[in-house]
Amino acid sequence: MNNESARTPGLAARIGTALIVLWSVLHLWVCADGLVKFFAGDVKAQWLGLLGGTHAPTDAFVHTADAVTANVQAHLLANFCVDVGGYGVLGLFAAWLIWKQASWLGYVLFLVLVGIADLAFTFSFVTSGIITLNAGTLGGPVLWVLACAITPFGLPRRGVSR
Repeated sequence: MNNESARTPGLAARIGTALIVLWSVLHLWVCADGLVKFFAGDVKAQWLGLLGGTHAPTDAFVHTADAVTANVQAHLLANFCVDVGGYGVLGLFAAWLIWKQASWLGYVLFLVLVGIADLAFTFSFVTSGIITLNAGTLGGPVLWVLACAITPFGLPRRGVSR
């Protein structure tokens, strides 16, 4: 096997990479949306982006009237959104590694590090009924699972030529 073909991802890895990029764009959008709400000074709008599920209806959530508590919450929610965006950047880096180098490291970064974030979100917000179920809240975990399941089939196997 020549070195060039070992560094070229197969079709499954390219499909997986496209899914990773979609996952990443979704998470960068969450970051941008959360920061827009933060800089607008609207902590209620920040909270509404994380509520609305069957166990946290938006009309039942009691927003604080205390300015200090609202300020702390706003910063905490902004931090959460920036962390989500950071995972989006990590996803883009993993996608680049896979697309350009057929890198198992890129795949493992997405599988493990991004997986920690996505599984935490899935179990803390989605399956618990805290957040509204929609294309974004379900789409992220679905894209992660699909990318993790498909990508390895297009990565080079050690000592095996294609």
